[in-house]
Amino acid sequence: MSRVEALRRPARLAPGARVAVVAPSGPVPEERLQAGLDVLHGWDLDPVVGRHVLDRHGEFGYLAGGDAGRAADLQSAWCDPAVDAVICARGGYGVQRMVDLLDWEAMRAAGPKVFVGFSDITALHEAFAVRLGLVTLHGPMAAGVDFVKSARAQDHLKATLLAPETVRTLRSDGTALVPGRARGVTLGGCLSLLAAELGTPHARPSARGGLLCLEDVGEETYRLDRCLTQLLRAGRLDGVSGLLLGSWARCEPYDGVRALLADRLGGLGVPVAEQFGFGHCADALTVPFGVTAELDADAGTLTLDEPALS
Repeated sequence: MSRVEALRRPARLAPGARVAVVAPSGPVPEERLQAGLDVLHGWDLDPVVGRHVLDRHGEFGYLAGGDAGRAADLQSAWCDPAVDAVICARGGYGVQRMVDLLDWEAMRAAGPKVFVGFSDITALHEAFAVRLGLVTLHGPMAAGVDFVKSARAQDHLKATLLAPETVRTLRSDGTALVPGRARGVTLGGCLSLLAAELGTPHARPSARGGLLCLEDVGEETYRLDRCLTQLLRAGRLDGVSGLLLGSWARCEPYDGVRALLADRLGGLGVPVAEQFGFGHCADALTVPFGVTAELDADAGTLTLDEPALS
């Protein structure tokens, strides 16, 4: 079975870069969107908003408009030569409904650019890796409440976008669930989305040789157990080099979640670092996917071989 390979790094942003904001998933609160745009303006970037970002689906209130409109915004932004980066407005649910509507040949022809998001956007991280071979950024979104209210999340994303050489080491707030060191290529995202992506055309069949990043939000422990067990049974974790665990916000008390993570992941025989500060949490760090790095679970560090962006 093939190993996870390092992907092509898009170019870093420079002052004045045009950043498109799109909503592939759930509905976007207008006031939070404006707050996020103000942050991007403050970084001397030029944010532009997709035509359908503030749409609402007429029947399913959990969607930011129809599938075709959400896909068209992403497609249009990615294929616009004046756009240097695409940042998602928020997560929720909806990517899996629209991802097959994208013209991946046209997007590949448009060349590399920066892509940012997390949560439901996990399905797009996988698709961008499989279809475009591009490094993407698992980071805060433009209309995310944790982004607009968190200086640390803003500062870390800004540094990753504009001066990525300054954030080549990410540090955990916790200890090693399983000690040790490992090298590999970063990948991952929201646990429940990775489980839901199994068997789809845009998902990698294995994390072999990878440093797999996992987090989730609002899930009962038995649901997390089900997702982890599904990944294990499907062979998705066979040959993984190491694991980084992010936040488990609004899940059950962490002691119980931690026991489950140790039970399901401890038998893999690889280093596992917890509380790495990415995902659905305040002050979330930005983690690049598709870069070669070294995990030191004992020290609680992830050190990138190269900056996330070129």
